[in-house]
Amino acid sequence: MSIVGGFETAIGKLLLAAVLGGIIGWERERRGRPAGLRTHILVCVGVTLMMLVSESIFDKYKIYTTDSVLRVDPARIAAQVVTGIGFIGAGTIMRFKASVRGLTTAASLWVVAGIGLAIGSGCFIPALLTTMIVLFTLLLVPFFERDIRRDKYQTLKLCIAGTQSCLEIILEILKRNSMEMQNYGFEKDIVKDEILYDINVRFKDDISVSKVSEEFVRSIKEIRKLSWE
Repeated sequence: MSIVGGFETAIGKLLLAAVLGGIIGWERERRGRPAGLRTHILVCVGVTLMMLVSESIFDKYKIYTTDSVLRVDPARIAAQVVTGIGFIGAGTIMRFKASVRGLTTAASLWVVAGIGLAIGSGCFIPALLTTMIVLFTLLLVPFFERDIRRDKYQTLKLCIAGTQSCLEIILEILKRNSMEMQNYGFEKDIVKDEILYDINVRFKDDISVSKVSEEFVRSIKEIRKLSWE
């Protein structure tokens, strides 16, 4: 395999992988994500190298016919990369209470791995086009997302004194404030003489949380504890 001149060479492919992976990694780095510039460059260059090695092995052993015991599949390493990159991506996903962070970074790592495979196999135009699409998605799509009113989900936890059910009052207050109950659970503590409610709700505006909390305090005097998760 030649190593001089152009993107068709091994050095050219590795350098292109470093550039394209670095472009996407730069965007992640400036947003303070756990996988940034270095991680994306290393992933893209590493996957490109694996694809180059795979093609080199295939060229070396392609003399063997289909009747031979020894068979070489150049796509085998690529297939392992697609599944294996998930382990790195999973490390960037963090769960904090009801929210999950790092999904976009995990997806960008997965796409960068695909870009590396494309460069390693000589598909330069798809690799460049994919990089442009990824940049558009990461830089410009967030401006459109701001205008989308998303459904939000939280768990309302209530501790109410006494063992008499207050579920009807709770549902009425939620409905008045445009909140929808998804499901609920409750537990009666006879020793402490209280009921613990776990109610999963869906809503649009964050201001509804404070309004509902205030209305609960006014309407249900027996509340001992109220929290949102």
